[in-house]
Amino acid sequence: MTKKTETVVIGSGPGGYVAAIRAAQLGQKVTIVEGKHIGGVCLNVGCIPSKALIHAGHTYQESLHASYLGIKNAQTTLDFTATQKWKDETVVRTLTSGIRMLLQKNKVQIVEGRARFTSAKQLAVQTQTGAETIDFQQAIIATGSQPIEIPGFAFGGRVIDSTGGLSLKEVPKKLVIIGGGVIGSELGGAYANLGAEVTILEGSPQLLPTYEKDLVQVVETSFKKKGIQVVTNALAKAAKDDGQQVTVTYAVKGKETQVTADYVMVTVGRKANTTDLGLEKAGISVDPRGLIPVNDQYQTKQKHIYAIGDIVEGPALAHKASYEAKVAAEVISGKNVAKDYRGIPAICFTDPEIASVGQTLAEAKAAGKQAKTATFPLQANGRALSLNATEGFVRLVFEEETELLLGGQIVGIGASDLIAEITLAIESYLTLEDIALTIHGHPTLSETIMDATEIGLGLPIHM
Repeated sequence: MTKKTETVVIGSGPGGYVAAIRAAQLGQKVTIVEGKHIGGVCLNVGCIPSKALIHAGHTYQESLHASYLGIKNAQTTLDFTATQKWKDETVVRTLTSGIRMLLQKNKVQIVEGRARFTSAKQLAVQTQTGAETIDFQQAIIATGSQPIEIPGFAFGGRVIDSTGGLSLKEVPKKLVIIGGGVIGSELGGAYANLGAEVTILEGSPQLLPTYEKDLVQVVETSFKKKGIQVVTNALAKAAKDDGQQVTVTYAVKGKETQVTADYVMVTVGRKANTTDLGLEKAGISVDPRGLIPVNDQYQTKQKHIYAIGDIVEGPALAHKASYEAKVAAEVISGKNVAKDYRGIPAICFTDPEIASVGQTLAEAKAAGKQAKTATFPLQANGRALSLNATEGFVRLVFEEETELLLGGQIVGIGASDLIAEITLAIESYLTLEDIALTIHGHPTLSETIMDATEIGLGLPIHM
């Protein structure tokens, strides 16, 4: 059977479903093809379920340690089966069914199956009921990424990836995580809060190597209090799974050590899903990392075929993919738009959270700017004190002469939400004074951003 459509979108994650809906809103006849689950990795086995487990861990710990408030529980227990059921049925299923409804509401035709290019204008889709052919005028590839498997740690049994880590039937007594980046640190913190003894093996000299050291130190202090052991400069060599436990061998400066746990979770990164798409049939090539080269409007070498999300250059972030989806859909619909990555927030949902956007001080200086920073500690904020969460700080990076905001970094409670104000300020080319003159509600965590700008202006009230 052959179907004809104006725009076909391959993949229904935060890039794909947003692209399909926006293209349909702008008048395109759209078909979306999904090989696994509507909502992609993020909604099904990534961003959303991981945050649900993180929340469960926080709530469990709050129940255990609320005596400082005068709240005492005779007994707090954890039914992890019920936790997983809530995550899967209440959180994930609600969102994925909502995405399907939004696609249908916008008259996007959904085809569930594996897509491959047979030419630059045609797809072959293998569905559960047979094969379909889709002729298209434009295509948006949004196939996302998958966990990287490393030598000596083939996935299976008690050697799991992040997807397996989110689907465990019980909280492991002991858990080894290979890779102390965002995913490993988030899930390590979540399982530690749920009662697991966690060891994180990180190959670089510090945990969370993409963030500045002083931000990470606040998280490391919190991890130590939770009993999480972090081993840096660690080279993971092999895993031996006996069916009951798994023993991991790793080396630090040539010295081998073994650690035994119930599971070992490998979170060393992700690779682009660009194989087995028949890209060569469409006249599209990939770079050595499997990424598809695109221009500022996300067009590939074939101008009517676009690529967005984890399969193109840049950080593998869901919100970046959604942004790119809107740009690509608007270009297809005849709008004169192009990408602008002035402010892409990066967020790590550890305990406490880390968030960063724009330039760091080192990056600003490397770009030849005369930059300075202003830092305000959460311990001087009334709302943070009332939440018993005073660890961390807000830091703003700005041009010394113009006071133009260049970047911001936050570590502490609410960082994932607070970073939005700094992102908007950078996107809008605001100065320190613009933010300082904005009335912030009291008592709120957002006041920390206003207080940081006043420090930068040399007029601090709360310091």
